[in-house]
Amino acid sequence: MKRSPTITWDQLRVGIVILVALGIIGIAVYKLGQAANLFAKRYQLIAYLPDANGIRTGGAVMVAGQLAGTVKSIEFLPVDADTTRNLRLVLQIDETVKEQIRRDSKGKLRTMGLLGDKAFDITPGTPRARVLQEGDTVTVAPSLDYEAVIAQASGAVTDLVALTRDMRAITGGIVRGQGTVGQLVTNRALYDNLNGTLARANAMLAQFQNPNGTVGRMLNDPTLYNRLTGVIASTDSLVTTLNSTKGTAGLLLRDTTLYRNMVGITRGADSLMRSLTNGQGTASKLLTDQTLYDQLNKLVADLSAVLADVRRDPSRYTKGLVKVF
Repeated sequence: MKRSPTITWDQLRVGIVILVALGIIGIAVYKLGQAANLFAKRYQLIAYLPDANGIRTGGAVMVAGQLAGTVKSIEFLPVDADTTRNLRLVLQIDETVKEQIRRDSKGKLRTMGLLGDKAFDITPGTPRARVLQEGDTVTVAPSLDYEAVIAQASGAVTDLVALTRDMRAITGGIVRGQGTVGQLVTNRALYDNLNGTLARANAMLAQFQNPNGTVGRMLNDPTLYNRLTGVIASTDSLVTTLNSTKGTAGLLLRDTTLYRNMVGITRGADSLMRSLTNGQGTASKLLTDQTLYDQLNKLVADLSAVLADVRRDPSRYTKGLVKVF
């Protein structure tokens, strides 16, 4: 049985649906490629990392936070002493952002969100640095290690739990009345004593406010204030008088004549003392000559003996002095 050479409506409708589906798929592929920059012209840059935890081939490469390429490949380098260059990343970058990536640009791994995928982010350079060309190396800056942060946070949580346990023990002791703070919180006698102290303090304040008492008169009577004001005024007047060059006190404080006279007296006394101690002159001899001292001592002893003899027999010394006519 031969098929009819004509196309039925059902066949045409199926063909149209297939063509529309293919068109939609083509448009979607084009839009996705345009969104992912699959059809843009690209060039390659190199980056060396100590590790690439979380990043994979085909991962995003960003410039100033905007998608600008992908990670083409991740290669292990031979083992050597430089542990900062364990991996070699080949980056495919769009030509449209080539002017942004320069010698002073810095690349680092960053997380897309707090727990999202990793991406390689490059900061824009400055005009004073040259533009990186095909095959050049991007300088890598240290990146934040979230695992280390989580480990530190875990330690902080452990410390917080221990602190909470200690606080629970302290508050339990306070509730049970242990220690000074516990007694302050739970002891009724302390409350009563404090209440009594406050009552006595109120009574004392009431006495202070009594205008007939000493403290009340000090607070309310202006007489003491006036007297203090007068004393301060008199003191100020006295200080003014002392600062004046008139009067004995002012001259003692301001005039240098007395000072010069005292300096002269001091110099004269010093000269006199040197004269008395240098061994010359009568006064110095009296002070320093042992022979003169011995002679004076002997003379005083002889005079004492004569006076004693005169007291014992005065007629012996007065005989012939008295004549009777």
